[in-house]
Amino acid sequence: MDRIEGRNAVLEAYRSGRIVDKLFIQEHSQDGPIRTILREARKAGTIVSFLAKDRLDEMSSTGHHQGVIAQVAAYQYATVEDILRRARESGEAPFLILLDGIEDPHNLGAIIRTACLAGAHGVIITKHRASGLTATVVRASAGALNYVPVAKVTNLKATMEKLKKEGIWFVCADMQGERMYDLKLDGAIGLVIGNEGEGVSRLVRESCDFTASIPMRGQIDSLNASVAAGVLMYEIVRQRG
Repeated sequence: MDRIEGRNAVLEAYRSGRIVDKLFIQEHSQDGPIRTILREARKAGTIVSFLAKDRLDEMSSTGHHQGVIAQVAAYQYATVEDILRRARESGEAPFLILLDGIEDPHNLGAIIRTACLAGAHGVIITKHRASGLTATVVRASAGALNYVPVAKVTNLKATMEKLKKEGIWFVCADMQGERMYDLKLDGAIGLVIGNEGEGVSRLVRESCDFTASIPMRGQIDSLNASVAAGVLMYEIVRQRG
């Protein structure tokens, strides 16, 4: 299920420990049940959006949302430490995929699937302006979510700075970067892929050690985010041996 509707159902989702990615509340709703749900949302760090009633009506599949709709994760999130532990237990240098605002769930699922096949130890996504682990992502990953842990973080730049202390180097995809074949991309590495439209954000790009471009020979100048991720992942695989 992607969404839960109704006050009691949403509150029960929080109390049962389900991961609520996003919460949509009818604007100007401040009665007791809504305040209770908002308290649970604050404790869980859920992103909350206040919308007009007609917008909630459009989103609702039941017609009985009672002023609240929750988008829930179809899979449990891992932690960044879980991913690092997985790398240590494999005896390999960490190979991480970091996604800076991937919004299309089909792209996210495809990237997770390729990350699994490329032997990445985990995927890190952002909490804001990005797709969570919805049912669409699960389908697009074709089962890869059973094997690749996905962590969600609030601040990707801060997460990268912590990971640098673990000896991890970062390369991001950028059309103005060096040719990927000319970069040394083995060892402990994190590949950063940016938003479908805007690419990697400036602050995240500045935290990267390298920027890599994919050679283009056709008449258009960019690749789909999941395709670009796959091309760069397999150059890393090639160099890691």
